[in-house]
Amino acid sequence: MQYKTGIGYDIHRLVAGRPLLLGGVEVPYNKGLLGHSDGDVLIHALCDALLGALALGDIGEYFPDTDPKYKGIDSGSLLKTVKGFVDSNGYKINNLDAVIIAQEPALTPFKKEIKQKLCALMKIQEDILNIKAKTNEGLGSVGNNEAISCYALASLVKD
Repeated sequence: MQYKTGIGYDIHRLVAGRPLLLGGVEVPYNKGLLGHSDGDVLIHALCDALLGALALGDIGEYFPDTDPKYKGIDSGSLLKTVKGFVDSNGYKINNLDAVIIAQEPALTPFKKEIKQKLCALMKIQEDILNIKAKTNEGLGSVGNNEAISCYALASLVKD
């Protein structure tokens, strides 16, 4: 079997007047993530991890924030496209692991729904994806509740 791994990272500023979307799930909060798309840091990090595992660059190369057609786009559609790259290159997802870093809001109550939504989007079993939620212990822009970031790791296996 041939395995490939990739890492992904994203960070977006928190602002008033936007919904907070994580993994395609709207999390009730008084701020949302600023971005050209819907700002979903979790999906963006997963896309980068999958693209990295395939050695296909990064999310900005396929969905640039300078292209008006991606303005406000649902990041779930980007993830479906990237999952298509995995499939068309003869791989399947072996494992995905993600860490969302947010001082607020508390994300543990939403992890199950986020996981279910992402697995349905990618058409993978739930035992393939793990979602963790951490704070930044009050440090930096994430700790000061100015941003939310996410790291992701993808492991692929030749289908």
